[in-house]
Amino acid sequence: MVERRAAVRGLLSEYGRTHAEEAGIRLRNTPAPLYQLLTLCVLFSVRIKAAIAVVAARELFAAGFRTPRAMAASSWQDRVDALGRAHYRRYDESTATALASGAEFVLRRYRGDLRRLREAADGDPARVRELLQEVDRIGPVGADIFCREAQGVWPELRPSFDGRARQAAASLGLPTTAGGLARLVDAEELPVLAAALVRYALDRAPSRAAARDA
Repeated sequence: MVERRAAVRGLLSEYGRTHAEEAGIRLRNTPAPLYQLLTLCVLFSVRIKAAIAVVAARELFAAGFRTPRAMAASSWQDRVDALGRAHYRRYDESTATALASGAEFVLRRYRGDLRRLREAADGDPARVRELLQEVDRIGPVGADIFCREAQGVWPELRPSFDGRARQAAASLGLPTTAGGLARLVDAEELPVLAAALVRYALDRAPSRAAARDA
């Protein structure tokens, strides 16, 4: 156990930041940052490098599209332009459309507040994932990314370590179950550990650093 904890400390030291943090999202259980995390997951949901998706999120937020209402009110061209500044190539036009569709859905179904999605799931992580996948462009991988990052503010999602994170754990000689990994860190560090494992895996497989691997 001591050796495993030392390995985890080294991993966190080198890779210990979440994608939300990198995108400038101060994740809290409030409507705007939860929606920004959802936006980031939409951007990850195509074959694009993780770093480009993060920069694209920053560009969208810098343009003022930080809430579903602002995203839905923005023009398609303004969204395309923001994605273009991030070099979000090939998928800029379709993603600009998906972002508006998703924002309109969140406004219509949850009145712009994803905490209502959480309430609708009634504490069931599997149901959270199902409901997330009703948003345009969010599939199983995007839902996993959302849960991996949101477990810091939605405790019922803990511990959340997707397949990519568990594969990385295996390569490091760490436990390969979510429960086993959770015992290596404090609860507030779970999102960071999950993200660090994924970053470690991507760092060793750069040619596969697509959205599905984020």
